Amino acid sequence: MKKDLRFYWTLFVSTFTLSAFTFGGGYVIVPLMRKKFVETLKWIDEEEMMDLISIAQSAPGPIAVNSSIIIGYRLAGIPGALVTTFGTVLPPMVILAVISQFYTAFRDNKIVSLVLKGMGIGVAAVIVDVVYTMAKGVVKSKNMLHIVVMILALIVALFTGINVAWVVLACGAIGAVNVILQDKKAKGGKSA
Repeated sequence: MKKDLRFYWTLFVSTFTLSAFTFGGGYVIVPLMRKKFVETLKWIDEEEMMDLISIAQSAPGPIAVNSSIIIGYRLAGIPGALVTTFGTVLPPMVILAVISQFYTAFRDNKIVSLVLKGMGIGVAAVIVDVVYTMAKGVVKSKNMLHIVVMILALIVALFTGINVAWVVLACGAIGAVNVILQDKKAKGGKSA
């Protein structure tokens, strides 16, 4: 993939528009990133995108920014990560700067309050879609460890008082051990 000024401009505009026109945080932007970089631009394949998003979710910080950094780095190294990060954080910064100037006018407005509640419902629907799409990908992989970990993480998150951060860390640890064991197994098979 040639990395000229047009490539970086496309990378910036892609993350900028996704960030500017997405309401509801990182879990809403993830399926849109997948659609843009996997389906539209075809710069990343589906499986790699799922891996990148999984890494972004397990890292501390906002998932939208983490995803942008990882995708940008994957596509163009440090310059790509800088371009995607700037494209992702610029719209919220501008929007917050503008809103802060008019906060008192909007604070008690009932129409604005109702619109935000309606947007919250839309965000919930998008999050359900993300969960469904990612779960479908895990089930489709037919990897029993991944399926069992996904189901157990859901059960623990929903029915226990354990903080979700601990669930994410446990899943990350299980994944890391699994990769190490697979790597050792693959290296053992090569030396035979």
